[in-house]
Amino acid sequence: MRSTDRLFQIIQILRRTPRAVTAAAIAEELEVSRRTVYRDIADLIGRRVPIQGTAGFGYTLDDDYEMRPLALSPAETEALALGAQWVSRHPDQAVARLALDALSKIRLSLPESSRTVLEQPALGVKSIATAPGATLDTTCLREAIRRWRVVTFSYRALDGTISQRNVWPILIGYEDTRCLLIAWCEERGALRHFRLERMSHTEVLERRPTKRRTDMMRQWHAQQESAMQAGDREV
Repeated sequence: MRSTDRLFQIIQILRRTPRAVTAAAIAEELEVSRRTVYRDIADLIGRRVPIQGTAGFGYTLDDDYEMRPLALSPAETEALALGAQWVSRHPDQAVARLALDALSKIRLSLPESSRTVLEQPALGVKSIATAPGATLDTTCLREAIRRWRVVTFSYRALDGTISQRNVWPILIGYEDTRCLLIAWCEERGALRHFRLERMSHTEVLERRPTKRRTDMMRQWHAQQESAMQAGDREV
């Protein structure tokens, strides 16, 4: 790994970790010696990168530090392109277009000599087989999640029964061609998973849920972990 790439990677490690990171941990991830890490940290501090800490205790990076414009390694570019490939082939057309737009911006940010990573990628994903005419659009749901608003819609159950639901949208989950809305259902008083292809007449209300989204996300994660543990006990 080149020295400049290593310096950039050290900044990335410090940015993604909220607590202090020891030189030993950085050295292990980068597969270099601790002496090299100490020298690189000193180099970064000399370049006015706001790193705090000392050898033996760990290092942190100031939260308000802003990096230079986007600089991706070939491996990082391939990883992003792999994800964008999958999203761009999904029936959720709005998100698919966003993935293609992002991929185009990434391509333009790369030096011309490095664009072969995108034009001739070493990684690929299997095409998603979808039913003819099967399309989804999560635009209004994503807006409701970002603004934290109640959503109302008609929902068709497996037996064909139609019910009206008011929900607090927490997360949109993707699974091959299927798309699920994870939400707190006011009618059921519980967390529920709704399949988007069974939803109709969706409308975002101006009413806010009575609890914070972060609290609901925490509750959902706890429920998922409990279900997984229960499944492990049954094995």
